[in-house]
Amino acid sequence: MSTIKQAIGQLSRPVSVVGVVGGVCLLGVGMVYWGVLHRPAQPTVTAAVPAVEAVSALGRLEPEGEVIQVFAPTSLDGARVETLKVNHGQQVRQGEVIAILDTYARRQASLQEAEQQVEVALARLKQVEAGAKQGQIQAQQRVVERLQAELQTETAAQLATISRIEAELDNATLENQRHQYLQIEGAVSASLRDQKQLTADTIQQRLNEAQAELARIRQSRQMQIAEARATLAQIAEVRPIDVEVARSEVGQAQANWARAKADLDLAVVRSPQDGQVLKIHTRPGELVGEQGIISLGQTQQMVAVAEVYEVDVSRVRVGQSAIVISKNHAFPDRLQGRVVEVGLEINKQDVLDTDPAAQFDARVVEVKVRLDPSSSRRVAGLTNLSVQVEINVQS
Repeated sequence: MSTIKQAIGQLSRPVSVVGVVGGVCLLGVGMVYWGVLHRPAQPTVTAAVPAVEAVSALGRLEPEGEVIQVFAPTSLDGARVETLKVNHGQQVRQGEVIAILDTYARRQASLQEAEQQVEVALARLKQVEAGAKQGQIQAQQRVVERLQAELQTETAAQLATISRIEAELDNATLENQRHQYLQIEGAVSASLRDQKQLTADTIQQRLNEAQAELARIRQSRQMQIAEARATLAQIAEVRPIDVEVARSEVGQAQANWARAKADLDLAVVRSPQDGQVLKIHTRPGELVGEQGIISLGQTQQMVAVAEVYEVDVSRVRVGQSAIVISKNHAFPDRLQGRVVEVGLEINKQDVLDTDPAAQFDARVVEVKVRLDPSSSRRVAGLTNLSVQVEINVQS
């Protein structure tokens, strides 16, 4: 203020034009300087950023667990469907027969043949374990008894013969001794004595032969009896090695049956899970192609697969609520659901927007929204339908 007053005082004095102009300029600068020093502070204005409440993304409907293609076994090249057991839209249970291939009849015949082989092997095992038939054993026992009886009979007969010859020999020996004495006394001739001697020697020879025949009979019959008993033991014996061989044959037959059963199972195509037949790709008489026999999905529980842009996926969490809307009005209602899975891989966008200004090479993450039961029932037959998904990131 003092500077301004001084400037005003100077103006009251007579001065030159230059001095007046200088004073006016000095006065203007001082007033500007004072205004700057005493200008009131202006409030700072900050623009408010609106909070994001929802993330919108394109998506598609599919059964929970995804759609699977059911094929014939990979070991069967050129498999042909003989009979189709399901219809379009039919609900099937896990393990239920879907189709029978044209190799079924041939493999079933092989299985029946294998079953017969198992029965034959089991019967053979029982036969070996039981040993010989009782009739065979009894017949061989009779052979042993017959030989023993023949031995006793023949031995007794030969012993009787030997006894008779011994009696004759005793008599001939006495006659010979008496004629020897009489010849010495001169009562009989030498020829008669020699005749009696010859008779005694002949009878002695017969006795030796009879005794030898008795020994032969005993030895021969005893050998026959021993052979018959050995045969009886062989018939009645159940050898462990024979049992093991029979059991091995049973095991081999059972293995052949198991292989035939497995081959037969390959000719029957069964459902790998519970689900609904979404589409039939192979009809009876056709070869199974690259798409398999049927498409199967668990349509009792549907999910919406939303393709969320990579810049928005950080806001999405499991458990957040979501709304699913049909872009082409395939269903009029707004479906309700919750996020159950956030993908871990960034891919190119599969569901394309019809907007020509849309970004066609966008990078997205798949987010699965599990629909509630009532919503699932309404869209159970709309697999792969394009939808719009709005995820409430504030929930």
